[in-house]
Amino acid sequence: MLDALEIAAEPNRRRLLHLLARSEQSVGELAVHFAVSRSAVSQHLLLLERAGLVAARREGRNRYYRLDPGGMGRLRDLVEQFWTDELELLSSDAAALARQRPGPPQHHPTQPKTALQDKDSSHELR
Repeated sequence: MLDALEIAAEPNRRRLLHLLARSEQSVGELAVHFAVSRSAVSQHLLLLERAGLVAARREGRNRYYRLDPGGMGRLRDLVEQFWTDELELLSSDAAALARQRPGPPQHHPTQPKTALQDKDSSHELR
């Protein structure tokens, strides 16, 4: 089987998946949404079908495409697993960086000078 994540990543195919999420549609109905030829849309759909993301049925001379729930579920699982793994890596990297940093800078409170202190210190300069 083809890599569904890679297949779905292509912009035209992603758009086809979004359009098919609304309802089952023919190649002609889908093709009006694209600047590429109807033949190119058919090729994208065939690739999506081979990847298990869409299913097709024939009615006369037309083919109607719809999302394949099983294939889309597997794609969702792939994305969730990828995202979970990436978040865990980012989290562990951030924790490792935090451990390498020295502690936060120590802030020593300073006492604000009073008008009397300002006069006294200016007097010392003379």
